[in-house]
Amino acid sequence: MSRPLDRARHHLKAHPLALDAVLAAGVLACMVAGSFVQPHDKDAVSWSIRTPEPLSIVLMGLAALALVFRRRAPLTVLALTGAAAIIECVTGDPRAPVAMAAVIALYTVASATDRPTTWRVGLLTMTVLTGAAMLAGPLPWYAQENLGIFAWTGIGATAGDAVRSRRAFVQAIRERAEKAERTREEEARRRVAEERLRIARDLHDVVAHHIALVNVQAGVAAHVMDKRPDQAKEALAHVREASRSALNELRATVGLLRQSGDPEAPTEPAPGLARLDELVGTYRSAGLHVEVARADHGTTLPAAVDLAAYRVIQEALTNVQKHAGTAAKAEVSVVRVGPNVEITVLDDGAGSDDDPDNGGGHGLLGMRERVTAVRGTLTTGPRYGGGFRVHAILPVKTRTAASNQPGEPV
Repeated sequence: MSRPLDRARHHLKAHPLALDAVLAAGVLACMVAGSFVQPHDKDAVSWSIRTPEPLSIVLMGLAALALVFRRRAPLTVLALTGAAAIIECVTGDPRAPVAMAAVIALYTVASATDRPTTWRVGLLTMTVLTGAAMLAGPLPWYAQENLGIFAWTGIGATAGDAVRSRRAFVQAIRERAEKAERTREEEARRRVAEERLRIARDLHDVVAHHIALVNVQAGVAAHVMDKRPDQAKEALAHVREASRSALNELRATVGLLRQSGDPEAPTEPAPGLARLDELVGTYRSAGLHVEVARADHGTTLPAAVDLAAYRVIQEALTNVQKHAGTAAKAEVSVVRVGPNVEITVLDDGAGSDDDPDNGGGHGLLGMRERVTAVRGTLTTGPRYGGGFRVHAILPVKTRTAASNQPGEPV
């Protein structure tokens, strides 16, 4: 039973003209039925059947026909139905309820326009129809039928305005929900892009560092293979160690992409300045002379800042080894200066060929992105007299960590 009704309702919503035709037929039936009834006695509640005049029947038919087009031209339909109601008030005796069509048309105008238009049109319709009934109608001006016209036109305007307001409210809620959904999707895409960029930086740093060491040690092994096999064996051991470290770090980095249910998720912490000696040792074993000076006084850095400091030093030393050669010397300093920790990597490579940007790689870009991500600053450039300088200033406390300190204003 409900399915045929649902299909009929859906069909009427899909065809508004057919729905208006059904409404017009219903209004016509109500008007015709009301035109055959009249009060029999003023003092008693009784009714009798009467025959309406032909002009009233014609006016009711024209007013109902106009309602079919109420959505397409609401103001025009209101004018036609109002004119029919005025004519019927002046000529009909007794009157037929043609004003019912005018009330429906006024409701349509109120639901389809704004509130100021509803006020103006509603007051005009109420004044004209009620005034015509009181001044030119066959009944006394104080008759309840005249007051009924005033009340029904007011109800039509008010109901139409209420429907329009509710429709606008629902539309506003729907738009806000759609906007919130778009915002969530954009935020999700932004987070995915940031995570991809972070993983790409990690992969670049790991691969560039260890492959550079493997390249250098493999070259040394090939050079001394015939004359000094013991040194070649030591270089190959360094190649094996560097490749093992590269695989371990790649496994830990790529493991971040695993789903929550996947086995063997990475458990070791991200590298930081606590592993600085181990990092420098790999370059020293590759033949690069590196000196380290630390004056950070046991400062504990946030995980993101600690990782950024480690990667900056790693990338800077890799660039020294790639562009300045093993004959160059590098100096690494880690200094606590007020609320920041300053990382400086210097080398004495000769000429402009040691500029990492000449290689067309992404090392300096990755370093800059890392430092900027933790709200730090990075400056790089050639040194006067030769060599290259990398200087990073990283905050000891991030904004999130600082806002969680007790006793501080949030």
